[in-house]
Order: sequence, then structure tokens, then C-alpha cells
Amino acid sequence: MNVWMVGVVVLLVAGLGPALYLVSRGSSVNRLVGLQLAGVVGVLVLIALPEAVGQPIYLMVPLVLAVLTATGTLVFTRMLRRDRDVGGPTGGEHD
Repeated sequence: MNVWMVGVVVLLVAGLGPALYLVSRGSSVNRLVGLQLAGVVGVLVLIALPEAVGQPIYLMVPLVLAVLTATGTLVFTRMLRRDRDVGGPTGGEHD
């Protein structure tokens, strides 16, 4: 087990723990922040893994994931804004 693999394990434990906590609790905005944090940790883990195993060709996967994570966050942000503008996820007015 080399230094890169230790870094991957530390990232998984220290990064995904708070991300899963945010995704499972709180408001929609907190869940979106947790989703973004999980995406960032996933990209970092997928960058460190090819270095750990000595296969730099696998660096393409985290690059694609980084673009998809940023795009997904923009889409979810737009959906959250639309839900707030119409009065909630059901589309009706709150009493």
C-alpha cells in the first residue's frame, strides 16, 4: 500500500462522510451542497487511484466526471429555483 492509496482511503472516509450526512439531512440546498461535495471527492479519488496503480490512462474518467458533476449541479440548481418560484415541489401554494 503506497502513499496514494492511503490518500484515497483518507479522502473516502473524510470526504464522503460529511457529504452523505449533508445529502441525507437538511433542506434542498444543503442536499445540493452534499451532492456537489460527493462529486468533488469522487473526482479527487479517481485522480489519485491511477497514480496509485501507475496507469495514467485512467485519468480520462475523472476529467469527464468533473464536467458532468458541474453540469449536474447547474441543472439541479435550476430545478430548485423553479420549485421555489412556483411554491414548492408540488406546484401548489403553501398554507
